[in-house]
Amino acid sequence: MRTAFLLGRLCRRSVFRQTPVRRLFLRHSFPSRYWLNFQNPPARTHGGRKVLWALLTPAAFVRLSEEDNGDGKTPEEHMLEASREEIRKAVPDTVHGLNRAWQNIYLFLDLYVYEPIATGFRFLHLALIFLPVIGTIPVIWLGRRVKERDNERAGTLWWYNFLVRSMERAGPAFIKLGQWAASRTDIFPQEMCNRMSSLHSNAPAHSLAATKRTIVKAFGDRKFEDIFDEFQEKPLGVGAIAQVYKAKLKPDIAMQGDDDIDPDPPNLRKRMRKNVDVLVKSTPSRVPSNYVAIKVLHPKVERVVRRDLRIMTFFAAVINAIPTMEWLSLPDEVLQFGEMMRLQLDLRIESANLTMFRKKFKDRTTAWFPYPYASYTTRQVLIEEFAQGIPLAAFLEDGGGVFQQEIADEGLDAFLHMLLIDNFIHADLHPGNIMVRFYKPEQISLPFGRHKESSSPTTNSVDVTEHVLQQLRPHRHNPTAWLTELQKIDAEGYRPQLIFIDTGLVTALNATNRTNFLDLFKAIAEFDGYRAGHLMVERCRQPDAVIDAEIFALKMQHLVLGVKSST
Repeated sequence: MRTAFLLGRLCRRSVFRQTPVRRLFLRHSFPSRYWLNFQNPPARTHGGRKVLWALLTPAAFVRLSEEDNGDGKTPEEHMLEASREEIRKAVPDTVHGLNRAWQNIYLFLDLYVYEPIATGFRFLHLALIFLPVIGTIPVIWLGRRVKERDNERAGTLWWYNFLVRSMERAGPAFIKLGQWAASRTDIFPQEMCNRMSSLHSNAPAHSLAATKRTIVKAFGDRKFEDIFDEFQEKPLGVGAIAQVYKAKLKPDIAMQGDDDIDPDPPNLRKRMRKNVDVLVKSTPSRVPSNYVAIKVLHPKVERVVRRDLRIMTFFAAVINAIPTMEWLSLPDEVLQFGEMMRLQLDLRIESANLTMFRKKFKDRTTAWFPYPYASYTTRQVLIEEFAQGIPLAAFLEDGGGVFQQEIADEGLDAFLHMLLIDNFIHADLHPGNIMVRFYKPEQISLPFGRHKESSSPTTNSVDVTEHVLQQLRPHRHNPTAWLTELQKIDAEGYRPQLIFIDTGLVTALNATNRTNFLDLFKAIAEFDGYRAGHLMVERCRQPDAVIDAEIFALKMQHLVLGVKSST
């Protein structure tokens, strides 16, 4: 118990801040227009303790991501900073006298006593989970080899399963670690990565009652029955941090303020441009829908992740202190992992990312992003348009057939736009987060017709994606029938389009890194490996530590020319 308590003390917050939560957090950095008005008296009470809450809106996060303050920080760093400041515990200036003294005592006990003890118990819990995993490592040398399982031994396969089950029990931070490991076949055995990939879909779920409480709170305590016409109680998917449901909103709530489904731009210039888009790019028809995907954070997930990160930080520092181990840079890796986790703990950031992607891809046909209902999105709940499509994994498994090249071209075009033009990149692009929808191209809108066309989508519009899905679903895992059906769909005039979901993680480069990246990208694209090598040396963190820059540049040239000869 003493060891656990000391560990918790070492992992506590480094500073006990008594500065008040200000109405306009960091006025010099974030203008007041980003914030909702401060509610006074406070909206919540915990054990007689009033807390002042300043709530950021998703629109405020959008502005933060668009604004360049010249501080060298990326949009996600600005959003994360604002999100963390909002929930930082402190005693407000508006509290005086005995009440202030009591709140100071409460915060002191919470930060210096309760949290260290809770972190210590969390460490004991993790030790009980992973000590058996460590103790059973010798099992990997037992049993016969299984050829169809990458020639691994039976004992090794059992141990992989035991490790995966243990990571599921350990909680969200370790599930995320497992998901990362599943993508690193260059480091870990293939069969281990295959087992770890189950963590993408088999994470533990929380109760429906907890989901309903969180959703009702997001809709301003509106009755659950008054929010949805339909609600599928079984989650569509359960992740490490949240789970997702499908539902149908009431008509008075659904699709308010989405200007992206307007089928008939109001002026002649926009109509003519749209007609050109239809002819050149086969623009998809936009069909409104009341169906939504609802992402709900697991209860208390922020608290668990916070304690796990403290424990990881402690052990990373201990390992880093061992001679010759500093090259692993474990403290920096844990810091980066912690930022990634925290970004996903505020769903308003994901809503803001969706809005930004929709703005940037509004005039493109290569990708589509769901519409976020920002008015009902909170830190714990995200409401977004339901993405009706087929997972890209199905096409990777059964083949893309006649659409193979088109899907590949659209995916590459979308990614290069994010990377080179927008500097706003979806950072979690695994096949589960990319869907393929099918659509019928829009018809040319003639502006000089006798009849006035409707300025809004018709209520009887039909989403043809579901029709195509019904044709394809029976042929999953049957490549021959699947490819034949894709040929029929192509003959009927349908075209594919990519849908990107789960935009909680976004990457953007600051000005210096972006310049370095573009210069290096240009050199490699021109097959100038010699210049690429010198750029790597000149702009690395420690150019003086390079032993022989000229030899490195020549080897880079040899590598790039080898790639050129094989393309």
